[in-house]
Amino acid sequence: MHALDEGEAKKLLMEYGIPTTKFVVVENDDELDKIGLRFPLVMKVCSPRITHKTDVGGVVLNIANHKQLKENFLEMKRKFKDEKILIEEMEKNGIEMIVGSIKDEFFDRVIMVGMGGIYTELYKDVSFRKIPISKKDAENMLKELKAYKIFEGFRGMKADKEAMLDLILKISDFVVRERVHQMDLNPVFVYEKGAKVIDAKVVIE
Repeated sequence: MHALDEGEAKKLLMEYGIPTTKFVVVENDDELDKIGLRFPLVMKVCSPRITHKTDVGGVVLNIANHKQLKENFLEMKRKFKDEKILIEEMEKNGIEMIVGSIKDEFFDRVIMVGMGGIYTELYKDVSFRKIPISKKDAENMLKELKAYKIFEGFRGMKADKEAMLDLILKISDFVVRERVHQMDLNPVFVYEKGAKVIDAKVVIE
């Protein structure tokens, strides 16, 4: 098994046309002057050994300027001196979903879709299918969610169903081709137009 860091996982996702954040991975503060990203920024410790980054103080949001960028970088390197740092453009909030996969001993590879973010474990609003899946399978997965109404318009919220279906199908293909043992994309922001993977954990066989 080989656990990818977030930068490696996102680069691989992009090869499959799966939309994710605009980011760079840096190791030294002298790289900060040429990152070519627009503020506000997010900074994260980038290591396959640290899976719950928020719990260990490994995430900083809303970095507004270069001074804050450098200060936060030096502080994060002090806490995680042997790790790389991922810096990415901060995305506007969307409806939070999760897409995951695991290799099960009975069913082989399965894909999971559900409501994401910090409430994933609280709501447990998820649906599973054996991979590979068709577009009809992906659509049925969404329809099985209690929160499916957000894809039809609910209290002013509207999520782009076609973008989410496209993302699910590309992830199914990605899991098969890359021999993914375990994957957790959480959150995936779904907008009125489009969808984007914000955080990615991937373990390859």
